[in-house]
Amino acid sequence: MFDNILYEDNHLLMVEKPINVPVQEDNSRDQDLLSILKNYIKVQYNKPGNVYLGLVHRLDRPVGGTIVFAKTSKAASRLSNELRKQKLYRTYLAIIHGIPSKKEGELRDYLW
Repeated sequence: MFDNILYEDNHLLMVEKPINVPVQEDNSRDQDLLSILKNYIKVQYNKPGNVYLGLVHRLDRPVGGTIVFAKTSKAASRLSNELRKQKLYRTYLAIIHGIPSKKEGELRDYLW
């Protein structure tokens, strides 16, 4: 049904977000990852009614990568708290064309 799942247990769902897919619904009306995953859980586990899936962090639409969702409100609260305390971190990898003028540095803008 959804083949981008990297890890799943009773509390967490980690998936590989494809590029150009919104994490949550926007006014484009394109299918969003949150809705896709809620439907996956509903079908996979035969859940009636609304499915809870907490968005712990997000990635911009043009960005692909790993994203974590909480399957319970308790997990969402704990993960959000860890992010606030800066106990969780994110690493970004940029694939570029050509040879950069510097071996390392910091970018503070969108990467297009």
